[in-house]
Amino acid sequence: MMERTVPYTASEEVELYLRTYYSLLRSTSEVQIRTLEEVHSGMNSLLHAGARDDVPDLSAFIYSILRLPSCINQVKTIVLGQSIEVFQRAGIGNIESWQMVTARARRRRCYYDGDETLACIIASRSDIDDVVPLITAYQVEWGKFHHLLSMHPDLPALRDQELDAESSTELANAVNISLEDLERLRTVWGEDFLPNLERMATTAPHFQVQLLDGTLTEYRRATHAWWENIEQVLPSVRNRPVYFVSSNTHSLINLLSGYALQNRDLLVAYLENSADKSLLREWEDIQAKMVPSSQENFLYYVMKKFLQTPQGQAHQAARRDHERSIGIERVDSRHFFDVDAQIIELSKASIEWMDPRICDRDYDRLAESDALILNIDYPLGLGAYNILTEVATHAGDILGVYVMGKSATLNGVIGDVMIPNIVHDEHTRNTFIFSNAFTAADVAPYLVYGTVLDNQKAVTVQGTFLQNATYMDVFYREGYTDIEMEAGPYLSAVYEMYRPKRHPIDEIVYLQNLPFDFGLLHYASDTPLSKGKNLGESSLSYFGMDPTYATSLAILRRILLMEQQRISKT
Repeated sequence: MMERTVPYTASEEVELYLRTYYSLLRSTSEVQIRTLEEVHSGMNSLLHAGARDDVPDLSAFIYSILRLPSCINQVKTIVLGQSIEVFQRAGIGNIESWQMVTARARRRRCYYDGDETLACIIASRSDIDDVVPLITAYQVEWGKFHHLLSMHPDLPALRDQELDAESSTELANAVNISLEDLERLRTVWGEDFLPNLERMATTAPHFQVQLLDGTLTEYRRATHAWWENIEQVLPSVRNRPVYFVSSNTHSLINLLSGYALQNRDLLVAYLENSADKSLLREWEDIQAKMVPSSQENFLYYVMKKFLQTPQGQAHQAARRDHERSIGIERVDSRHFFDVDAQIIELSKASIEWMDPRICDRDYDRLAESDALILNIDYPLGLGAYNILTEVATHAGDILGVYVMGKSATLNGVIGDVMIPNIVHDEHTRNTFIFSNAFTAADVAPYLVYGTVLDNQKAVTVQGTFLQNATYMDVFYREGYTDIEMEAGPYLSAVYEMYRPKRHPIDEIVYLQNLPFDFGLLHYASDTPLSKGKNLGESSLSYFGMDPTYATSLAILRRILLMEQQRISKT
């Protein structure tokens, strides 16, 4: 038996926090978040290092703001359930008749009743491990602002609803933050900044949360309903070979469809007429070769911006018609948890439309393919296990499983790509050792700004808040530098796809001689041990396209090569 590659080192403080809120959530009534504030602060979370401080921890506050719907400051009760039916059975009613609300940096289907109740559809236990700490951190930090602002009722910003240089300085001093941090908060809240300041001064939040049904059966039922929605779009998915990809809803589609590249003139005209000239200057610099950015990646980014405009809305139908003509069907998960999918029929793929970085190979026999790519918008945590298990149970033969996602890095910088071959999973306490289908050579030719690090060791954590410096230090000393939330659950599902039993617990697991191709790619969006600002409180924006498309190109090129070889053998 090989010595463990990492000891099981779950922090006692984190374990206490988990035990506390799960024991409370067993109640059929609402749980007051104030009962969790002390144990939340006591775990010394890396994301909420200033929880016990009297001054606001603005990074933790902004992180929470971006991952909760903007109506959260009007909400009192957050109700969690796995499906629309769960809410109906609980007597809450048809939540789809409520206002659908979203967060900027977290995909979770939520509905607001317009009063004090927010209903959230959850896909797995990981959603609980995300929502509860987010709400608690938000309440702790809002409470600090409330206390400090209530001591200064005559601030000009609160009295006159104006914020010039002088009143900005007074406000920042009153709440013990820097002007730079105040500006960050104003940027995040936008036009709601001053109304929210007034609300913080007069109101202290008192959230309560209720879990309607925490059974594994209900998660499985919700996942099966999600799958049936896919089957309705293309019933033949049950008996056709499938390449499963967990990535996003845009990169693979853009690379295959070529819609943005074929509409280059339209997009450039949009840039020229836009009030914001920064993107136009970036495009001109790319054309003049003053910056090394990919023009294809840039056009994909501009297409996303363009489609969000009134002018771009008219092109949505044309884009979907084009995608369907080359075998791409989008599957909306509107009535289920928020994981959209696309089904791609490889036989209908058009080489002339593909991104030029794919077309350096001969795919002359692709038209003979009977295989599909099932691409899903990456789920959160244990939702990955539920989804891949469902797909493996009901789809045709699985030819490949490829996972692309964001992670934090302890040894790299934002924009780097990590390729692990060892993953320690905090959910099962298993350490998985496997052969990754990808190496640095598969990604590096397409990555402009970052570095590709292969032969890495990753750790799958239970939640973004559920880690502290001591905990991370143990893993770092053992060489674990890639921190994320989905690899472990996916590997547990992979184990069950070729072994005759459920995945083990607390073991070293060798995944050898898999009957399908398997690849795992992560790109860094956070540096949690850094003292500087990181993307945990913002988004990857345009420069995030670089690692996103570098990894997507590696996956798509791998699938097309594997399929060409498979057809040639028949």
